[in-house]
Amino acid sequence: MRAVALLLLLLATACATVRAPQQPVAAQAGVAFDRSVEIASFAEGVADPRTGRGMTVDDPVRVASISKLVAAIGVMKLVERGQLDLDRDVAAYLGWNLRNPAFPDRPVTVRMLMSHTSSVRDHDDQYAIPLGTTLQAVMADPRSWDAAHAPDAQYFTYSNMNFPIVASVIELVTRERFDRWMRREVLEPMKLDACYNWPTCSDATVARAVVLMQDGKAVKDDLGGKRPDCPVLVNDGEACDLARWHLGENGSLFAPQGGLRISMRGLARVGRMLLNGGTLDGVRVLSPQSVDALLTPVWRFDGANGQTEQGFYCSYGLATQQVPTAATGCADDMGTKGAILIGHAGDACGMKAGLWIDRKRGLGIAYFVSGVPDGAERGPGTAFTAAETAAFRRTYALLHR
Repeated sequence: MRAVALLLLLLATACATVRAPQQPVAAQAGVAFDRSVEIASFAEGVADPRTGRGMTVDDPVRVASISKLVAAIGVMKLVERGQLDLDRDVAAYLGWNLRNPAFPDRPVTVRMLMSHTSSVRDHDDQYAIPLGTTLQAVMADPRSWDAAHAPDAQYFTYSNMNFPIVASVIELVTRERFDRWMRREVLEPMKLDACYNWPTCSDATVARAVVLMQDGKAVKDDLGGKRPDCPVLVNDGEACDLARWHLGENGSLFAPQGGLRISMRGLARVGRMLLNGGTLDGVRVLSPQSVDALLTPVWRFDGANGQTEQGFYCSYGLATQQVPTAATGCADDMGTKGAILIGHAGDACGMKAGLWIDRKRGLGIAYFVSGVPDGAERGPGTAFTAAETAAFRRTYALLHR
């Protein structure tokens, strides 16, 4: 990608990066639930500033990195079917040798990718790969790797780039485009009108898109009630022709790392499925063993074995976080009052979101807040922003009604 394409990537994926003064949030919504039902919810603000449409818990939001958790549900379905092995060298699926150039004899596995211990690293938003560019070409750049830590070193660094690799593997195993397979095999069994980017969502859901705002400007999903002209990233001057898509060549096209659009009511259904050991309303989505595999931490910060992003990440499973973590250097408690929660946070384009479940008590919450500036102040005693902490606590309080 040359200079123009890089600028497009920065605008399309990084959103704003300039520190801004604190502003009121644009929109927010939250749902509290238990294993069986929705307990209570709230929604306020404006979903679409151009029309003045008010926010509801049924409006689809780009939930950023929570997308990884949902993609991981798809991975575990393939594991159950015997189509995928979490501990096999991913080169066997990709058809080319994925290796950290500093450790050419160390294989990378799907388990390592999902737990961010693969030694894959982000740089310059390279995980947003334009149509016509290959995953293999991006991963040939040494900057996409950690030269100091091998894939089998159990060293954690959160990297979006892990999930385009996972999505490429899913495509090659299923012989189908990532977003289409996820819609049919993962989202529809949970009765969710949700989608990665926008192609597989219904027209009615597209029309209810939440416009993500930052610093008073629309930065994502300002659709005007219709599908985007191009649902994937393309280089400047190139055609948005999905006939150019090739199986497994570019797993980032439909944004497995952050492009899921789903409502808070829909996200709560995902949480209920996990609370119920893989079933939702009588439908088996995953086995209890697969749910346990997703939610069991495989990495925990010991003071030196990873990057916590100022205490934000301290305990991690297969695309799942555990909070809070009682360890020096960790600041991942938004006010659980002693309860341990498992789920994932989302953060992009001025939007903060969370899906968290308390397996012990059979309770959970899903929420988002938008319009949060980069560099926003943190909540009291936590690495989470004050805006997200407030949304978390407001939703969490609904559990005790």
